[in-house]
Amino acid sequence: MSNRPGAGEAMPDIAMEMPDGGTVRPSDFRGRKLVIFFYPKDDTPGCTTENKDFTALKPAFDAAGIALLGVSKDAPAKHAKFIAKHELAAPLASDAAEGGLSDALGIWTEKQNYGRTYMGMVRTTYLVAPDGTIARVWDKVKVKGHAEAVLEAAKAL
Repeated sequence: MSNRPGAGEAMPDIAMEMPDGGTVRPSDFRGRKLVIFFYPKDDTPGCTTENKDFTALKPAFDAAGIALLGVSKDAPAKHAKFIAKHELAAPLASDAAEGGLSDALGIWTEKQNYGRTYMGMVRTTYLVAPDGTIARVWDKVKVKGHAEAVLEAAKAL
C-alpha cells in the first residue's frame, strides 16, 4: 500500500484553506524548515493536547527559524473556534478538499475503531527541509513528548 512520500522525497505542494480565508501551501515556506503536523480532529483530547504542546513550544520553534503548521480536515471556521478556545499559536490549515495534501501523503486512510470502519487522519508529522524535501516523518504519533522530539530533530536538521 505504501506509495507514501518519505524522507528525501519532495513534499507535495497542495494548497489548503486558512481560517482567515486565505490559502497556504508547503512551498510558501521554502528557504525555512517547516514542521507540518496532521491530526484527526479539532477539540478532541489528543488533538487538543498536541496543539497545546506545539503552542507552548512555538517561541522555541520561532527562535530556531522553524515554521509550524497544523493540519486536519476540519473546516476553517471550526479551526478558528478551536484556536480561540485554546489560545493556540500554531497556524492551522484545513485540508478538506478531496485529493488534498493528506490524500497525496497517504495519511487520510481507512481506520477502524470499535469494529467500525471509517476514513480518518493518521496522526503524522513531517519535517520539511528548506529545499522542500521531506527530512523526516513521524508515523502514528503518540502525543506525549512529541512536540519536544520534533523541535530537537528540526533544530538538528
